[in-house]
Amino acid sequence: MLQPEGTGPDDFRFPEGEAALTAPDSVSWRVFKNPVSVFIGGVAAVLLELAEPGVRSGVWLHSSFRERPVERLRRTGYAAMMTVYGPRSRTEALIAGVTRRHGQVNGVAPDGRAYSAADPKLLDWVHATASFGFLEAYHRFVDPVSLPDRDRFYVEGQPAARLYGALSVPSSEADMAALLVRMAPQLEPSDVLHEFLRIVRVMPALPPALRPMQRLLVTAAVMVLPAGLRDRLDLASAATLSPWQEGLVRHVGAAMDHLVLRSHPAVQACRRLGLPDDHLYG
Repeated sequence: MLQPEGTGPDDFRFPEGEAALTAPDSVSWRVFKNPVSVFIGGVAAVLLELAEPGVRSGVWLHSSFRERPVERLRRTGYAAMMTVYGPRSRTEALIAGVTRRHGQVNGVAPDGRAYSAADPKLLDWVHATASFGFLEAYHRFVDPVSLPDRDRFYVEGQPAARLYGALSVPSSEADMAALLVRMAPQLEPSDVLHEFLRIVRVMPALPPALRPMQRLLVTAAVMVLPAGLRDRLDLASAATLSPWQEGLVRHVGAAMDHLVLRSHPAVQACRRLGLPDDHLYG
């Protein structure tokens, strides 16, 4: 799910010795190595993005997600991994390509407001919701993250945010909490949110034998959203896991945090920098 066509592990393995935008001892490297929380956090982030009318129009009307969700998920996952683990030169080239495409996406949202995918305010929201989703998913379903490390996580994302064109993103847990409060009046429920959830529940993101687990992970993603926002977005009914189901998600998330996947970008990035495969998995 992290390698679209034409890409591969070597994208993270070479050039040997080249640094990433974030360091191997960063909170980001720890959080993004876990495929369970990355899936949960990614879905949670998209829900918050689609709740904003301008972002929703830009994503839903100008992307291939509805027709080719797995392909789109692979490209998005690859970009997220490259931003954290990729060699700086390759990462900067990828981000430059994304920003060029953003410059071509514009229109008028259903509420009559013009939108542009290159609008710094919309980019701020997209970056912030991604950071929030990935961090909260890891914190809740894998391993609790201390407040100082949560603050570090937001700071670590700022260099990449600036490259993407986001100019004013949260630099702490408190900043993120304040942003969610400020943005709440601008967020709205829509059929798109429920259509998105329907798609991600059934698309072949996991092997058939694990497909029931995929539905649990999608529900966990809705649970990551603050309760007040779930109510506002008419998603409360989609955020119900029984105690044993929630425990199962946590158990799988914690187990995956210690499983060294040799082809994972995190492991390949460690090899690029001369670190052992299990550097992040102690």
